[in-house]
Amino acid sequence: MQQQMPARPARSNLGPIPFECDAPFLKVTGELPRGLDGTLYRNGPNPQFEAPGGAHWFVGDGMLHAFHLEGGRASYRNRWVRTPKWLAEHDAGRALFAGFGRKLPDAPADVTDGGVANTNIIFHAGRLLALEEAHLPTEIEPRTLATRGYDNYGGRIAGPFTAHPKIDPVTGELVFFGYNAAGPLTPALSFGTIGADGKVKRFERFEAPYVSMVHDFIVTQNHLLFPVLPLTGSMARAINGQPPYAWEPDKGAHVGIMKRNGSAADIAWFRGESCYVFHVMNAWEDGSRIIADVMQFGEAPLFPHPDGSPTDPAKARARLCRWTFDLAGNTDRFTQDYLDDLTGEFPRIDDRRAGLTSSHGWYACANPDLPPAGRLNGVVHVDGRGSRRGHYLLPVDDTLSEPVFVPRDSKAAEGDGWLLTVVWRARDNVSDLAVFNATDVEAGPVALVHLGHRVPDGFHGNWVSAD
Repeated sequence: MQQQMPARPARSNLGPIPFECDAPFLKVTGELPRGLDGTLYRNGPNPQFEAPGGAHWFVGDGMLHAFHLEGGRASYRNRWVRTPKWLAEHDAGRALFAGFGRKLPDAPADVTDGGVANTNIIFHAGRLLALEEAHLPTEIEPRTLATRGYDNYGGRIAGPFTAHPKIDPVTGELVFFGYNAAGPLTPALSFGTIGADGKVKRFERFEAPYVSMVHDFIVTQNHLLFPVLPLTGSMARAINGQPPYAWEPDKGAHVGIMKRNGSAADIAWFRGESCYVFHVMNAWEDGSRIIADVMQFGEAPLFPHPDGSPTDPAKARARLCRWTFDLAGNTDRFTQDYLDDLTGEFPRIDDRRAGLTSSHGWYACANPDLPPAGRLNGVVHVDGRGSRRGHYLLPVDDTLSEPVFVPRDSKAAEGDGWLLTVVWRARDNVSDLAVFNATDVEAGPVALVHLGHRVPDGFHGNWVSAD
């Protein structure tokens, strides 16, 4: 009898899935904590059609994945975000855009909106919002995931609203920002606040030192910080068929700091060594200093130099790094100190400590025994100094998504709760929702929710309690 060879694991989880579905009853291994009553919403790129010119992980129509947990049971639903682009391409039966909003030459003249709503999904003031870099928020119906359309808050928000607004745990207000605020590949930034009542309280613009991809920003109790880092944008490059965004380290790192109750005219610009940061773990004030823990790259990944040559893979990896700004010091420099050599991304905290000192943080990490460019196939728990408190590694070929913290209840101590992450099983090409005790990740998942298909590698998500 011929011996059957074991199945070869799938190579990647980046490709799209071509369907929407509802799974009302999912198998659970272990026991889901009874206190987990709500929905984990996730967002990520899932192209409806293959676009010419090759794929980039950052582009593709947003697809929402909702894991609903209640009474120890689990269900799942996924839906594409039906943006104007998605609807136009669905009607045409083909791609009309080539990524980063670039319209194809043969696309109909009346099709102009290339928004994809593919990066994050948040809940604030009764609204569930799908977010991306370059467009207004798209409102989503929480139960069905139906798309309600763009929300400009009664015309009070003009221009892009990026994927990483911050919700102040004390006031309940949402602080947001945008780049390319005066049009594509322009140096203008915008920022504003939306109160806990869902009404816009403020919206302003200012000029940055240069055009930059500003994916995330920093909010503390009394300050806003805007990182302008040398992943630069150029309209001239785009027109000439060169990379619209490219790595230009000679421009240096700039961070603008303003008081939350101040004016953009009073922004003080600090400078540091060239680096790139997609995501901030947390930041807080310490007397006259501001401390920010970020996932810092030595060089921006996934984007080339202006001439199209690649960046150095050894430098294009993120590590937990502490930025320190001395507002009372006689300097415009800020310090950058790595806290660990572990490659990682997608940092999260107990959001009840956002902008305040925190004692717990988590992020997706790579196996330290594999090359630095290895997959994100583990989760690490750190304390307020960035020191490891524990970590858990998956089998080598499996990967996991951003870990999301859920408190045990509204009065639980910081870090007392669960950590939720979607895991891709390479050998079987399916995904699980893994639930960890947040302060004991080394023990492994306390429960696994098994999905019959895979959830493609995506970006961000959030838990919305049923309360």
